[in-house]
Amino acid sequence: MGLAELLGAGRGVTSVIGSGGKTSLLAALARELSGTVVLTTTTHILPFAGVPLVTSANADDVRAALAGSRVICVGPQAEKNGKLVTPELGIDALASLADYVLVEADGARRLPLKAHAPWEPVIPACSGRTVLVLGASGLGRPVREKVHRPELFCELTGCTPDGPATPELVARAANAEALADVALVNQADVAPDEARKLAALLAIPAFMGSLRTATIGTP
Repeated sequence: MGLAELLGAGRGVTSVIGSGGKTSLLAALARELSGTVVLTTTTHILPFAGVPLVTSANADDVRAALAGSRVICVGPQAEKNGKLVTPELGIDALASLADYVLVEADGARRLPLKAHAPWEPVIPACSGRTVLVLGASGLGRPVREKVHRPELFCELTGCTPDGPATPELVARAANAEALADVALVNQADVAPDEARKLAALLAIPAFMGSLRTATIGTP
């Protein structure tokens, strides 16, 4: 069974949230899916290497790009850091132009774990599936070092910033937020036992593995 089927990433819009491998998951899904794919964001994301980029808000430009490449990236590019921001064309419009729209709907400042502020994640109303990514490399490490928004994580779990981000605490935070339909515990090659425990404690269907080594399966 492929990654898209495991995670339920069907035609239309799929949003990816969390931390510890969102961009890698988007790239893996784009490679696997057989139809046309638009990669985009509702927050900010770096352009994908080797993927044609459409920065305009013109639907004809998106159509033309998809005619030349099965996978494209869409979004205006910020002058300051080169990252892409939310496309002016709108996620609904992109979904009418491509078979699949894959949206990075969250930011984590490159940390493997996170808690969400009230304004996060930014999931499009038309999204049919939301996938939560959690990075196992942060498990067992101090919350203040490996969790984005550690103060919110501590509020959700009752832990201290200097304590370890255990599988039990990470699952407690994720279950309390209840933001996704399915979860992927990534980086399981770094901490397989802890990753397996975390996946088993989540309240939604969960898979574990490593996007780096392309090995994903059930706990």
